Amino acid sequence: MNFSLICLFQISITVLFCIMAAIFDVKDGIIPNWLTRFLLIFGFISNLILSLFSSNIKYILASIISVVITYFITYMMWQLNIWGGGDVKLFTGISSVIPFGTNVDFLDIFPQLSIYPFSFSVVLNSILVSFPFLIIFVTYLIFKNNIFKENKDFLFNLLNINSVKYLIESTLNKMIPVKDICEGAIVNEYYFNNEHICHLINEIGGNLKVYKNEHDSYYKYYFKSQSAGGITEKEMYLLKIMNAQGFISDEISVKISFPFAPAILFGLMVAVIYGDIIMLFTKNIFLVV
Repeated sequence: MNFSLICLFQISITVLFCIMAAIFDVKDGIIPNWLTRFLLIFGFISNLILSLFSSNIKYILASIISVVITYFITYMMWQLNIWGGGDVKLFTGISSVIPFGTNVDFLDIFPQLSIYPFSFSVVLNSILVSFPFLIIFVTYLIFKNNIFKENKDFLFNLLNINSVKYLIESTLNKMIPVKDICEGAIVNEYYFNNEHICHLINEIGGNLKVYKNEHDSYYKYYFKSQSAGGITEKEMYLLKIMNAQGFISDEISVKISFPFAPAILFGLMVAVIYGDIIMLFTKNIFLVV
């Protein structure tokens, strides 16, 4: 049985679905659940077939273990607002298909392997390759919003902590009409006094959370998104209903999200062809020394 050919098929399907995820993420700002679920199922089925044909349980066992570990790690990073829920599911789907390092010998592809699961290489590669795109993205927003033009002294005070804070708030946040808000939007702090809003939000139990305001005596409460997953569909409709009933204003502040799926795609391609970036960097350092 040609395992390299099966590995190439698994890689091809994974890359195809990552391309689709990147298109959806850039176009709609969300990765569909059906896409990540199909990739997860494909990973389990393909590795189960490998285990059956080879009479070796390691393929399906590695797939399951890789999924559990990858989901746990990426979920914790989701809680830290590093990426969205769709990114977590995409990483998990990748880990189910390719739990080991890739090796397609008949194409002379021998990437640098790592001491941790292949999916971790994809995660680390994705974070590293996203930095140039993130810098370009933020620079574009800075000039688009004319921040330097409107604040001439700001350019000479970039090392000031208040200037950096203002830069982040000005470029990565925007005000939008509540009627235009969509599922997945990351809502910033919205301050209010009406306790009825607290009950409405808490009843749903979604991504929005109400907090007591301890920094300002004028407003008692504020709500905001808990994570990079953004608001749910129910919360989207709730905000629009509260706006229509006059409980909240016509505009609300949201974060400008950075589509991370393209970075995951690039991270996957680098991991497949070249291997783990950190291991390659470490290897080259030791060779030089």
